[in-house]
Amino acid sequence: MDIKKIEDLTQALNQASSLKLLLEEEFEALKSQNLVAFESLQPQKVEILSFLASDRLANRVKTFNSNSAESSAHIAIWDDVMTMVETCRDLHRRNEIFMLRKLESIRGALQTIQSPDPLNTVEVYDRLGKVKPNRNSKHMGQA
Repeated sequence: MDIKKIEDLTQALNQASSLKLLLEEEFEALKSQNLVAFESLQPQKVEILSFLASDRLANRVKTFNSNSAESSAHIAIWDDVMTMVETCRDLHRRNEIFMLRKLESIRGALQTIQSPDPLNTVEVYDRLGKVKPNRNSKHMGQA
């Protein structure tokens, strides 16, 4: 058996497992709105993704010979790597959707604050408990 191929594939599986744990941590940081923790995870994530996308790993996979028992072991490990990478893809999508929804709600809140809606005017009462006419609002006839 080619030990170097097995080592590379095992390292790829370990890196994919690390990525899965990192994506779980990322989600927890997003849920708790801990941006410092979220940002601190990004360099590790980039490093792992760079390894998984490396030419070295791709070249190892290309050299599999499907007829040999040796390659059967390689293919089994590679299948595990691909399964883990697919799980990571789904976790990444979950994190992305969570982030996009948070951003959407923040944008909505900012829009509400920045542009006053005439339907959301505050009613002011006078000393007698009667509603004061709003000086800024126009009556139907004036509009």
